[in-house]
Amino acid sequence: MQYTPQLKVLTCFVLFLLLNSGLMAQELRVNVTVNANQITGTDKKVFTTLQKSLMEFLNGRRWGDDVYTPAERIECNFLLNITGDLGSNAYKATLTVQATRPVYNAGYVSSLLNMQDNNVVFRYVEFQPLEFSDNRVSGNDPVASNLTAILAYYSYIILGLDADSFSPRGGDDFFKKALNIVNNAPDGKDVSGWKPFEGNRNRYWLQDNLLNVKFARFHDVMYQYHRQGLDVMYDDMNKGRGAILNCLNMLYAIYQDIPNSMLMAVFFTSKSDELQKIFSKAPPQEKSRAVQLLSQMDVTNAVKYQQMK
Repeated sequence: MQYTPQLKVLTCFVLFLLLNSGLMAQELRVNVTVNANQITGTDKKVFTTLQKSLMEFLNGRRWGDDVYTPAERIECNFLLNITGDLGSNAYKATLTVQATRPVYNAGYVSSLLNMQDNNVVFRYVEFQPLEFSDNRVSGNDPVASNLTAILAYYSYIILGLDADSFSPRGGDDFFKKALNIVNNAPDGKDVSGWKPFEGNRNRYWLQDNLLNVKFARFHDVMYQYHRQGLDVMYDDMNKGRGAILNCLNMLYAIYQDIPNSMLMAVFFTSKSDELQKIFSKAPPQEKSRAVQLLSQMDVTNAVKYQQMK
């Protein structure tokens, strides 16, 4: 075959597309597990198909405009534990969401999010397409749309937290997309978790806290904790730990103004084990201050922190 200028241009164009297909990779790398052990009388093949569809839904979409290489995709785990059959192909479930962030120059990943949502109700018919649009969150059937709305909501929360950890206020646009889902969420008899009066630990309150000016310092904490704390520890352990101690002081200022907030609870659920390890080998004065702050802000894990003394 003669290698004409036209063929050369075509070859370059194909290479460009191939290269950009890698550069424009989706943001998330999600492992999805659907557990339906509590459900009887239903063909379990339905849930196998659902698991595959959820994997494709979460991993096959681009959730924003930022460019991610395949190596930069955020590692996540979504566990959908189906707890009840409501009839008419509707189910109730819990959803556990976990996401991590790599630490610079280390083979270590830090937990960004580790929480369980107990208010999941959805309708699924085998092989039905999983659809979601930011412009039409509720869809035609609120119960059917609820699952994809919840998955999209947590995808945006994860992307926002990850972006916050790399640049100051980097996650704002993603948190606003989560707010859009809350404002336009499916509304039905069995659907819950989207409204403020449905509890003080739900999807509404998490996005409210993330966008509330009262928690503005939390975003500074996310950036400093990861970029000025964890990411410098390989080169300077004392400097990195000092930055994280400063973050605890900043969190304590938030705690004094707004104790028992959902955002603080979510943060410490993700970070408590890590914080214990970071300060367990700190100098006595730093360790004592960390134990004092952590025990007050995170009562659930106070015993864990007290063991560092």
